[in-house]
Amino acid sequence: MDRRTFLSGASIAAATVATACGAQDSQTSGPAAPAVNRRRTRQLRMVTTWPANFPGLGTAADRVAQFCNEMSGGTLDIRVYGAGEIVGAFEVFDAVSTGAADMYHAAEYYWQGKHPAFNFFTAVPLGMTATEIMAWCEFGGGQELWEELAGQFGIISFQAGNSGLQMGGWFKREINTLEDFRGLRMRIPGLGGTVLRELGGAAVALSGSEIYPALQSGTIDATEWVGPWNDLAFGFYREAPYYYGPGFHEPGSALGVGINRGVWDSLESDHQAILRAACRAANNQSLAEFAHQNAVALRVLVEDHGVELRRFSDEMWMRIAEISEQVVADVGNHDALGRRIYESYLEGRRRGREWGRISEPDYFMQRERVLGE
Repeated sequence: MDRRTFLSGASIAAATVATACGAQDSQTSGPAAPAVNRRRTRQLRMVTTWPANFPGLGTAADRVAQFCNEMSGGTLDIRVYGAGEIVGAFEVFDAVSTGAADMYHAAEYYWQGKHPAFNFFTAVPLGMTATEIMAWCEFGGGQELWEELAGQFGIISFQAGNSGLQMGGWFKREINTLEDFRGLRMRIPGLGGTVLRELGGAAVALSGSEIYPALQSGTIDATEWVGPWNDLAFGFYREAPYYYGPGFHEPGSALGVGINRGVWDSLESDHQAILRAACRAANNQSLAEFAHQNAVALRVLVEDHGVELRRFSDEMWMRIAEISEQVVADVGNHDALGRRIYESYLEGRRRGREWGRISEPDYFMQRERVLGE
């Protein structure tokens, strides 16, 4: 969380309490009466693409609402509605854009039909990791470009969650060569699906609740979802024993809060600051939660359920990279704004790669070598 933003919100909240206390008659003897916050509460409705209380993804939305309520002293009250409670999962963007709802929590690549550059603010194949996309949005110009893009639809958006690196998926059979992708029917969305089709496979669009029955019936041969935590809950290991990772399609999947621009402009400055800080806090906590829960769930999958961990070969990675770069470039060349976003994204990824070569990956390798575990 940005320290100055948090302290600013805290200072305003403290000033509100002090004003309420100071309103008492200074001549009154005896103990002071409890302070009363007489400020009108602002209530907002948040619609989401997730089922209510869905672990990791849905709870990130709940945290934004919780943090706003706590930091505002209850004067900013956000009510969260799961997919289907007010509008359908993929209708939340239009609901917020038109003012039928105040805000949403979702993955921005769901809106690629509105503009393909929305993909850059969730994940693209061979794209940025979670920390890299956070750095790009916060300090590399990504946030300003995002606001320009979403502003065309009357929305302002902020990062508010991240699942971290996602796995490559669950497969009923081994994938040893590029030829094994031919004819493969796999549930994989977005640009990752485009890459799979270029490899000769068939990308199938399914909601979360439809995946397991499709694996069970043989409608699909493989699926990606998120990572060990959410994958374990869905029980994919019962139908597809080969678990491949890491994934190429979503190296750090950012989630976002989108707010109707008119609603945002109508908020008082302290409520705006609190909302920004709440999104940052939810973003950080989400990434930490996925890192912890994925580690716990991975051990259960391997030790209790005998899941076999596999990696795609170097040959596969080289071909996937070649296709991915062209797919992402096609998205970036959609129009002038898309091109600016694409070029800024590439620059952010370049910076991340330069630092990454001598930082965490090398450290991880050396740590494994010396610890021998």
